[in-house]
Amino acid sequence: MNTDKNSYTIIYAAVMVIVAAVLLAGAATVLKDAQQANEKVDKMQQILRSIGQSPEKAQVQSTYKTLIKKELLVNKAGQIVASFEADELSESKAFKENTEMLFKLEAKSPEADRAFPLYVAEIEGKTAYILPMNGAGLWGPIWGYIAIDAADNSTVLGIDFGNKGETPGLGAEISTSAFAQHFVGKQIFKDGAFKSIAVVKSGSKIEGQDHVDGISGGTLTSDGVHAMLLSSIAPYKSFLTTSNAQ
Repeated sequence: MNTDKNSYTIIYAAVMVIVAAVLLAGAATVLKDAQQANEKVDKMQQILRSIGQSPEKAQVQSTYKTLIKKELLVNKAGQIVASFEADELSESKAFKENTEMLFKLEAKSPEADRAFPLYVAEIEGKTAYILPMNGAGLWGPIWGYIAIDAADNSTVLGIDFGNKGETPGLGAEISTSAFAQHFVGKQIFKDGAFKSIAVVKSGSKIEGQDHVDGISGGTLTSDGVHAMLLSSIAPYKSFLTTSNAQ
């Protein structure tokens, strides 16, 4: 073949593209199980951090199955649709639910009948209900888990936030323990009414609602956290105010 011809260059480039695609597809297939295992561990770590637990990676699964007693699916009427425990933990439909997509669908059609995952934990003599949260920051998705004291179904025991692309030193500060600590002890209900927790500009407040100061220089990310708390906790308010939650 004449290597000086344009046809040679085109054929060579096409072959290289095909070879690269095959290699990438093969690598993705080989690494798929490991990737899924890492994602599973990462999710368990986030859930555990909401109740103040940060075990070493090798201890994550055993700690999770010790402290998390049940994984539930609950609907907006406050009913338990499904309950999973023991060997089902971290393998259940509740655990595997894509909450980012779930909350997006909820925002588009809140009247639809959906089931939302909830984790029941026991730690230091207390029962906690851990709720997932998903929202949008300035540059991309934000998410988290909030642990509510089952003794009153209102007091925040802990919280953990994650972000995909917020600005380091500014909006990304939502993922620090320093920011999360401000939520501990806050109430999501006031006088029996669901209020969520407001994230406000430093020095501001909202009457009749617990609040924390937002991130300095990260106003839009803080606004995203504020909106996420409200929209993500709202589907659970009936569960938290009915006998099912006792």
